Amino acid sequence: MTLTEIMLIIIAGALCVLVPTMIPALLAVKRAAVSFGSLSDMLDRELKPAIRELTATLADLKTVGDGVAEQTDDVKRFMSALGETGDNLHTINRTVGAVTSVLSATSVWVTGAKVAGRYVVERYLKKRGGK
Repeated sequence: MTLTEIMLIIIAGALCVLVPTMIPALLAVKRAAVSFGSLSDMLDRELKPAIRELTATLADLKTVGDGVAEQTDDVKRFMSALGETGDNLHTINRTVGAVTSVLSATSVWVTGAKVAGRYVVERYLKKRGGK
């Protein structure tokens, strides 16, 4: 036997051992490819509608966000007007307090003047009546 024949016998033996061990691996690869194909089909069927719904939802959210942005200016103006109203009410309150204070003081003076006037009149009438 020549060296070439020995090498061919070794290669044939290796193939006889290798083929039975490769068959289960090739079958597993085939099953994985089939499973990957079915996964791809399922993702194609279910993911595309979900992406469409998500796109529609994002468009709705953008519309709502634009509406909120438009209303923000109105809210700012309202809050500014509310602050000015509060300042005006504070000024009115201070003014009413000052007027009330003046009226209270005036009322005390008027009451005092009335009492003093009665006293003077009574004294005068007593002096006149006593003469």
